[in-house]
Amino acid sequence: MTTRRSLITRRTLLRSAAATAAFTAAPAFAQSGSAWPDHNVRMIVPYPAGGSTDVLFRILSEKLKEKFGQAFVVENRPGASGNLGIDQVVKSTADGYTIGCATVGHFSINQFLIATMPFNAEKDLVAPALTYELPNVAVVSAKHVPATTLPEFIAWAKARPNGISIGSPGPGTTPHLSGVLFEARAGVKAVHVPFRGAAQTIPAMLSGDVNFAVDNLASYISQIEAGTMRPLAVTSAQRWPTLPNVPTMAEAGVKDFVVTSWSAYVVPKATPRAMVDRLSAAQKEFAADAALQKRFLAAGARLLSSTPEEAAAFAAKETKMWQEVVRLAGLKPQ
Repeated sequence: MTTRRSLITRRTLLRSAAATAAFTAAPAFAQSGSAWPDHNVRMIVPYPAGGSTDVLFRILSEKLKEKFGQAFVVENRPGASGNLGIDQVVKSTADGYTIGCATVGHFSINQFLIATMPFNAEKDLVAPALTYELPNVAVVSAKHVPATTLPEFIAWAKARPNGISIGSPGPGTTPHLSGVLFEARAGVKAVHVPFRGAAQTIPAMLSGDVNFAVDNLASYISQIEAGTMRPLAVTSAQRWPTLPNVPTMAEAGVKDFVVTSWSAYVVPKATPRAMVDRLSAAQKEFAADAALQKRFLAAGARLLSSTPEEAAAFAAKETKMWQEVVRLAGLKPQ
């Protein structure tokens, strides 16, 4: 016969079990990423404010806020060729609330130039989606350099006893390697002058302290439009839509010189797949937005999107290419 006391005990146990199940189920739901995001998200840009990576990811952060109704707060964490900021992403909690704004250097270049890397992009990170690509542009100060074409500039550079100075956002960046390649392909004598970003390189060029750069178009488009910088060539395979009168490197006489910079969102490897897929799907929507495409082109870039698997395959392909570029440039890990 069941007593009142045993009934009470049984009800108490059932309630306790139900409460325990609910308690353990809640974190599992949260960890799945299906509710992401329910509060502010950090977006770490591993370069200084004002450069192309910063400018373009700030545009994307605005779109992400509109899409998800939460703030995507950009934090600039420059240093160590961009590795410092991305290493913070690697070491962050894998919950989708810290997103890195990584570039080709983090995936495909830095490991061939830096002897001790703080992370392994393939093993430690996942890229929910590619975000954009942009060419580099060979530029000179309109005030301090008389050349109006790339062949004229090469002749001018060769006539200088001490050669030229080439500015870049730092060792291992695509502008740095593009400068090294230009020196080799054009046969000019050059000194590399590293800065912390285009925001520092540009004033140095405008003052005449630096002669030349092969840097991200997005960082220089406003100066080009203002007439203070003169574009001599773009490094894309075809002419860029917003600079139809500027030749490619090949058209300007420098062969085997096709370089584009590209970027992607990155999160720690253990981030829930549901969160990764939500960010990937959002980027696919952005890339199909005609108004946003136009805005990116005006800033010197072309919107991209991809699945995580497509991003990984693209990075692997680029890694092989850049490894060969570094070898041809004669650079060794330091």
